[in-house]
Order: sequence, then structure tokens, then C-alpha cells
Amino acid sequence: MRGRIPDNFIDELLTRVDIVDVIERRVPLKKAGREWTACCPFHNERSPSFYVSPVKQFFHCFGCGAHGSAIKFIMDYDRLEFPDAIEELAQSVGLKVPYEGGRDDKPREDRTDLYGLLDDAASFYQRELGNSPEAQAYVERRGLDAETMKRFRIGWAPAGFDGVLKALGTTDQKRKLLNDAGMIASNERGSRYDRFRERVMFPILDRRGRVIAFGGRVLSSDQGPKYLNSPETPLFHKGRELFALWQVKQANQNLTRIMVVEGYMDVIALHQAGLPIAVATLGTATTPDHAEVLFRAAPDVFFCFDGDKAGRAAAWKAVESILPRMRDGRQAFFLFLPDGEDPDTLVRQEGKEGFEKRMKEAMPLSEYFFEELARDVDTSRIDGRARLAERARPLIARLPDGAFRDLMAQELERRTGARAVLEAAAPPQAQRPVQRNANVQRSLVRSAIELLLAQPSLADDVEPPYRFLRLDRPGIHLLAELVDIARARPGINAAVLIEAFLDRPEYVSLQKLMQAEMVGDADMQRVEFRDALLQMERQAATQRRDYLINRMRDGQIDDTEKAELRVLLADLAARPQAETR
Repeated sequence: MRGRIPDNFIDELLTRVDIVDVIERRVPLKKAGREWTACCPFHNERSPSFYVSPVKQFFHCFGCGAHGSAIKFIMDYDRLEFPDAIEELAQSVGLKVPYEGGRDDKPREDRTDLYGLLDDAASFYQRELGNSPEAQAYVERRGLDAETMKRFRIGWAPAGFDGVLKALGTTDQKRKLLNDAGMIASNERGSRYDRFRERVMFPILDRRGRVIAFGGRVLSSDQGPKYLNSPETPLFHKGRELFALWQVKQANQNLTRIMVVEGYMDVIALHQAGLPIAVATLGTATTPDHAEVLFRAAPDVFFCFDGDKAGRAAAWKAVESILPRMRDGRQAFFLFLPDGEDPDTLVRQEGKEGFEKRMKEAMPLSEYFFEELARDVDTSRIDGRARLAERARPLIARLPDGAFRDLMAQELERRTGARAVLEAAAPPQAQRPVQRNANVQRSLVRSAIELLLAQPSLADDVEPPYRFLRLDRPGIHLLAELVDIARARPGINAAVLIEAFLDRPEYVSLQKLMQAEMVGDADMQRVEFRDALLQMERQAATQRRDYLINRMRDGQIDDTEKAELRVLLADLAARPQAETR
């Protein structure tokens, strides 16, 4: 995974960044002794079980088990791949990511060329818009001004089967990239042709403002599907992306509300009218990934749909996706439009103020939830109320623990008279460990690794050759390697130390060992570490003694081994007897 980014740069990056700062920009943290804590952003919980250690530069959730360094947090929270997480962290501390092979501008293998090609395609479509009177007439009819056209990079895919192919597919490699980016398709005879033709083009941007896909809209209904989106590609996954999210974040420094509408032109019309809070899904219903992205962007999420059957069905899909993410402090609202109207037409008729008035009158999730479930139910009858309770209970149970869940259960009881008997939220899989008792029997190797991860500078006291290496125990060579790395990099912290094992099987085990709670101050831990190494040396000597004694009993020992045995026996007799753990 680390591949083309040098290890020493990753080490320097983890030394420069402070995991507390990285996480606190995304999750509110509270001081708890030497650590920081919060409700876990990766699962729903009522009480905080998510801890961040500034000493170890490590996070861990004792509820769901999520743990790792600042890199791992960025990957999981922002849903980034490893190279992009590195780029994100590096940018925050003013570093430029070097790439082996001298291509410093390449964020991931074979991806920069894709980004560049899609950006070129967007520029191509923008130029073509100026060459098409019918396309220009369309955007003028829709009332789009020059600034909006530029902000959204609106373009035009010309007629014909090879406009993009001729302009951008000048080599075999570029034609392959066009195919990988979803810009061209092939027929059953193998002939290649442009995927988008005679459509107004809307570039779809990722969270860093890079073009990753396109949506194309026909000018009239007899030209095929109204909207055509890029297929799934290495850069584009429609169930995770939202059209115009980049523009929304650019327009709002402190975003408090965001609105999901159905069409690209609806989004653009709202932005142009002074409501740069609109996004759209990309030909799909609202997914759980969309819900998470929306609530990360703003605490209040509005869903705007047509009031017809299809609009109601889309709204309910949104409900099912957002319920598990409705932590306290988050709100969702549903705005249903009059028949024959859409956000584009309404905002042009009523202006920003009129549309905002509609938003203020939007139905809160709680109201829409019960209204929709009771749509075909007669709640004046006992059996009708029973049916409503049966429908609502499993859905309310999906809400995270908190005040909203409790109030929804109370509302169900008020409406039906039936107690909302809900399963309690699953308890955390593991509680925060208490300080370990010194009498607990533990593996010496495990204890030494835990102490070293708590205080990597302990390795400075270990001089090679490492006599504990003679001990035949699992993990002994891992301990030696950790000591080597810590000695070679003075001042290394624990997060950097285990990142050296990122692509190796030992990484998961090391992450778990990082969670151990160490007792005592730094000096006491140093004494315990030295004692563990001394006991391992003694155990190694005892193992070798027993091996040689067995060889002697079998009559297989030679003179050299006899001399070694005499030395071992004398050495072990001279050492103070230490308890073996």
C-alpha cells in the first residue's frame, strides 16, 4: 500500500502532525486525564468510548475496536485511500509528498493521468459549448449566467461518435485512459465511440475539486434518457459521491445546512439564486454513504422531492439511510414540492426568500416518519394503532442511543398507546481496560513490546547483540525488530514505529498492543522493561541448558557443548532467582 511514497517521509509526516489536532478538526474531543475522548465517529453510542492518546499518537475505540494512527483515522473518516490520506495530512503541515521515481505530482499509481484526462475532457466540453448554437440557446433559456457556467464548468458533448476520441485519444495509452475513465464505450464489434453525445455536460468533482466523472443532459425528451452519468470507474462510485458538494463547501465556510435535490439543473438554479447549499445524488436513491457524507458536511440536512408517488418513495429511501446516523444534534427535514414544480422553476418564480420560506415549513423527520407509516392506517382503531407500532418499532430501534431515540419511542407510545419495547443498544465489545495488576501472569515478550510501544525511547538502553534473541518464543524477532527501528530513529513515537509494519501481518497485532494501559511513570516502565529483558535472557539460558542436558542423557553431546553446559550452569546459579512470568 505504501508503495511509491518513501517510508522516511511517512515517518516524518507522522512526527509533524498531532493526532489530537487531526481528529479534533473532525470530531469534538474532551480532555480526559492524559488523553482525549469523544463519542466514536465510526459507530453509534451514547457514552464516549473513543480515546485519543497524544503520547502514543494513536486512537482507539473500546466499543467498535477502530484504532490506528492519524493516517488510519483520515482513511476511515474521510474515506480516502492511503495515498490521498498522506496527501491530505501533508498539505495540513505544509509538506509536499515525494514519490519514488521522481514523479512528485503523482498522488496514486495510474490515477494522475486519469484526473488529467478528465480535466482535459471538461475543458473540451466547455469549448464545444461555444460552438453549438442549440446548446447556448438552452443554457440561456434556463437563465444561467456566465459566472455560474464557469463555476460549474458546464459544457457540451457534440454530435458524432468520435469527438472526444479525436480530441483526446491521440495515442493508444490515452485511448486506454479514456476507456478506464468511462468516457468511451465499445460496441459488439469492438469499435470505440464517445459515451456522451449531444448532451449538456456537468463535471462531477471529488472532495478535492478534481473532475472524476460527468453527467450529461439531453435537450429534449426524444433524445434518450434525460440524464446519463459516467459508469463506475477507479475514481467514481456513484453511491458515494454528490454532485456540487465541492461547490457547496467552497461557498460556505461554516456550513450549517445542506439540501438534496433531484436534478443537476435544480442544484445550479439554487446556487445561482443565492442558495449555495444544494447537492444531488447521481442517478441513485440516497445511500447510507451519502447520508454519512451529508451529515459530516452539515448538521441539518434537507431532502427536497416531488410530492408524487415517486418522490415519496425517494424520500422514504432517504429515511431508511439516515436513521442509523441520526445522532443527537443532527436534524433532517423533508420538503415536498407542488405537482409540476421543481426547485429550478420555484426559485425562479419565488426567488431566494420564497424558497427559504418553503424550507422553514419543511417537515421534520419525526413528523414525516409517523405520517408516512400511518398513511394507510386507521389510528382511531386499536388494530390500526397496533399496526403502526409494529411498523415503527424496528425502525426506531435503528436510531443511535440518545435523546432523539428516546423521544421517538415516547412519541410512538403517545400515538399508539403501545409501549415502544426496543432492544437496548448493543454494549461495547470491550470496555476501557483498567490498570493491570502486577500479579497477572503475562507473556514476557508481549509485556516488553507493550512497554516499548508506550515509550519507544526504552530501546536506547538495549545494546546489541540482543541476548534475549536466543529465547524460543513467539514474537521475539518482532521485539528485536522494533528495538532496531527505535534505536535507528531517536525520538520516534509509537504511531510512527508501528507504521513501519503497515503492509505486514504484524500490523494488526501491534495496533492491539498499542491499546494496553501501562502503570507507573516513565522511570517505573523503564525498570519493568529492563526486568522483562533480563528474565527473557534467563529463560533463554534455561532453554539452552535443558536442551544440552537432554543431549547429554541421549549420549549425543560433544566436548564443546559440555563446556557450554558448564558455563550455563554456573551462570544460572550465580543469577538471582527472578519470578518467571
